[in-house]
Amino acid sequence: MAEKLNMESNDLSQEHIRQIQQLFPNVVIEIKKNGKTTLGIDFDVLKQELSNELIDDKQERYQMTWPDKKKAMLLANSKINGTLRPLKEKSVDFDNTKNIYIEGDNLDVLKLLRETYLNKVKMIYIDPPYNTGNDFIYNDDFKKSFVEYNANSGQYDEQGNRMVLNNESNGRFHTDWLNMMYPRLKVARDLLTDDGVIFISIDDNEVDNLKKICDEIYGEDNFIGQWNWFKSATPPNLSFKIKKNIEYILCYEKNKDNIKFIGKKKASSSNDPFTKPQNSMKILEFPKNTITTNLKDGIYKSGIYGTAKFPNELLNDLIIKNGKNINDVKFKNKFIWTQETLNDNIKLGLRIDLSKQLVLSYKKSNYSPECPPNFIDNTVDVETTENAGTYLEKMFGKKVFDYPKPTSLIKYLLEFKNDKNAIIMDFFSGSATTAEAIINLNSEDRGNRKFILVQIPENLDENYKLCKSISSRQIIQNAISICDEIHMEHYLTNIAEERIRRAGKKIKDELIEKKNDARNLNDDVIDPDSLDIGFRVFKLDSSNMNDVYYNPNQTQKSILDATIDNIKSGRTGLDLLFQVMLELGVELSAKIEEKDILGKKCYFVNDNKIVACFDDNLTNDLLTEIANTKPTYAVFKDSCFSNDSVAINNEQIFKTYSPSTKVKVL
Repeated sequence: MAEKLNMESNDLSQEHIRQIQQLFPNVVIEIKKNGKTTLGIDFDVLKQELSNELIDDKQERYQMTWPDKKKAMLLANSKINGTLRPLKEKSVDFDNTKNIYIEGDNLDVLKLLRETYLNKVKMIYIDPPYNTGNDFIYNDDFKKSFVEYNANSGQYDEQGNRMVLNNESNGRFHTDWLNMMYPRLKVARDLLTDDGVIFISIDDNEVDNLKKICDEIYGEDNFIGQWNWFKSATPPNLSFKIKKNIEYILCYEKNKDNIKFIGKKKASSSNDPFTKPQNSMKILEFPKNTITTNLKDGIYKSGIYGTAKFPNELLNDLIIKNGKNINDVKFKNKFIWTQETLNDNIKLGLRIDLSKQLVLSYKKSNYSPECPPNFIDNTVDVETTENAGTYLEKMFGKKVFDYPKPTSLIKYLLEFKNDKNAIIMDFFSGSATTAEAIINLNSEDRGNRKFILVQIPENLDENYKLCKSISSRQIIQNAISICDEIHMEHYLTNIAEERIRRAGKKIKDELIEKKNDARNLNDDVIDPDSLDIGFRVFKLDSSNMNDVYYNPNQTQKSILDATIDNIKSGRTGLDLLFQVMLELGVELSAKIEEKDILGKKCYFVNDNKIVACFDDNLTNDLLTEIANTKPTYAVFKDSCFSNDSVAINNEQIFKTYSPSTKVKVL
């Protein structure tokens, strides 16, 4: 019999309980609520299992807590019945691109992505809203209704007018921000690969609290460090005490390892010495034609050369001709390398110089990248927010973003763990700097990095009305005018998507120009057509399924009688397909082909990983044709079969022609 799809995100708390049950079956209990039985934990029994001493619950211990923290933890684990609907008209190269842009609240989006992208994201970079005393638009209701939440939160007054919240006078200045951040960071950890890394930009207001909650979620032992980014040469003069040129970037690995982060390559303008006074004496042999010198041609007898303070002993006669040693020669000194290390570096193109005093020095042709210093500025080729603003102003013809991050900052962080095939995520994506940085880096090093960006669609009109700053009001008005120019609604996501379109075209055009430049060898420039500058756009929405799908026992008979289909009206086959893909763990970037089989539209995902048909009146012949494609999953609507006989034959058809296929129905 075909198995019914859940079509909702998993309840993670139940999965965790089942894992605990494998170790301690005696701590799991059944809880009945609203006629439904779920699993729970007897924590008193669990504590006893984990300790040989009685634990005093009232005993003081070091911990980070705040009002509603437990609700924030529950919120991270709770399930949702949402979906991601594709927006082909807003996408670029929808059929071929591997990049994803999602419009919606990032917490719900992260939950929807959790199963499909579990342990698949190599790097996360986020630049969350800083706690500056202004409203933030991520309002997590902790299971309250929307009306109840608004009534209690202070976000709206009695007349329904929106109010500024999270100012310092509301008594929850830090609490609201922590409750917003905690569940998002907790879900994000599940998406990281075992060697994945997260970078979080932050300022002074919450850097201490952010580190505490990250220590709890990611583990204090997995804290890598705090980078200080020189963000502005001309910061706003708003303080009487200190000008703030610096912002911070906290970094955690999911599992801290011993692999060195890759910083900038060392560029040495002068030669490095071969010796150190504290080293032991060694003899090194330099093969012929490996030493470069300005000494005159001739034979230099063995003996002690150099200086009185730094002597260098020549053990055999040295013959110089045309600035090179034409014989093997040995020196004795307090060398930094062994003979094996010297030989390896010579193979890599090491330049060895010999002065007129017969003092040896060297310069590598290619120095290994240094570990990144904890200060980020133009010495590592990272620009300021002023540079980023000027760049975007040139791109759009007017100033459209407040304090954008430069692409050079994200590129620099991307190279710390330089996986050219990585999935990179940014779920506070703002102006989409991360997307441009990834496309740019791929164009330089032939990478195949993919991005997943998430941004809530902020209403620019509403922000414009709320904004008190004259400069910020003008910036938002500029963004609104750009939306008008490209005939789109006034949302931040539309501007960010347009930025990716323009940046991708610009990068590709530059590649084409380089490719056509006679001074460049074709092998030095990647094929412009191989660069992925596209992106699939999705929007977060309620589930494609009617409420009767999830709660048939709680649905009135009159509603059931009126319900012809358990799928909401207006939802397309592509809408259903992507919800099915998330349910079955197939990435949103998967290859999708539409094929006509006996007059019905069928979707083939990743060749025949999934074959889905959501048309009505399916026949035995059609099911047989689909079964013969040998799909891993075959997916249909529950009401799609032309008659009861076809519905009954469905199982037998697949057993006969494709017994390994798992048949699923909506």
